[in-house]
Amino acid sequence: MRPLTPQRILGICALLCGVLFAVCVVSLRMGAYPISVRDILSTLFNAAAGRREEIPVEFWQVVFGLRLPRIALGILVGASLSTAGAGFQALLRNPLADPYVLGVSSGAALGAIVSLIVAPHTVGAIQIAAFVGAASTIAAVYFLGRRGGQLDSPTLLLAGIVAASFLSAIIMFLLTMVTGSELRSIAFWLMGDLTAPPPTTNVLGWLGFLFFVFIVAAGAMYTTSSDLNLILTGEQEAKHLGVNVNRVKFVVYIAASVLTGLAVSVSGAIGYVGLLVPHVMRMLFGTDYRMLIPTAAIGGAIAIVLADTLARTVVAPTELPVGAMTALAGAPVFIYLMRRRMR
Repeated sequence: MRPLTPQRILGICALLCGVLFAVCVVSLRMGAYPISVRDILSTLFNAAAGRREEIPVEFWQVVFGLRLPRIALGILVGASLSTAGAGFQALLRNPLADPYVLGVSSGAALGAIVSLIVAPHTVGAIQIAAFVGAASTIAAVYFLGRRGGQLDSPTLLLAGIVAASFLSAIIMFLLTMVTGSELRSIAFWLMGDLTAPPPTTNVLGWLGFLFFVFIVAAGAMYTTSSDLNLILTGEQEAKHLGVNVNRVKFVVYIAASVLTGLAVSVSGAIGYVGLLVPHVMRMLFGTDYRMLIPTAAIGGAIAIVLADTLARTVVAPTELPVGAMTALAGAPVFIYLMRRRMR
């Protein structure tokens, strides 16, 4: 088995980034207004070189006004969900754990629905309310999951399941009070959607802030990657080797929850990505979390960009929810992985 070196990690991540770039170019090309690959590359090159006057107006509007911000948001959501999924699977020592297992998505959904009922026409209210709901759920589950002053994984899982069930009941009650266009907006949001307008006209600044939060949370989780490898062999063994297990659990829980809240607040609940992508990356590159965390992030970005491209082109001009596409593709993949594991 080849030793895991920084050069190998960077090489594999660079390869995956190349795949992501190719997927982004394909996504930019497809749509109601088709653009050739040559024109896309020329547009991107001229924009990077600062030669905007050489870019046709229609190309600029389609590429930078419509498709590229949506692709950037898809990259952020996919990377956040996959990184959070890898973190929760290590934290709970459960391969079936995903970013929504601790009720974070239910808290975000409740916040979003309340904002649609109270302030349906306020731009950005849904994102802010969803993140507040996710953060509140994170705090509640954390305090419920403590046992003897320490974070206990089984207790944390039970607290998350109870919180998710309670919040889901409230959501069902609120849905009976909503009618018309608000109900359709809620349904799309619950299935996962990347078309929600940003809370500000400065889209670049908004995306920059979201990516900054992602880098901080994912970076914090990556600092625990070596300790996670030891914890997976057993918590007592890790303690004997000098690992501060409680600190690692706290960092991973907060980082993974922030990533989940970040993704859910801007896109709704998109399933299977946080569950399946870490499994696929383990099969391809091994179980070492020094490799798994960055490859899962890039793999999740690839998965969401592909799913979003299919969602807006399969039945064009009608768009499907991104979550519906990930569920349609993810369920067969999950069954295959499960059968393969059994064999």
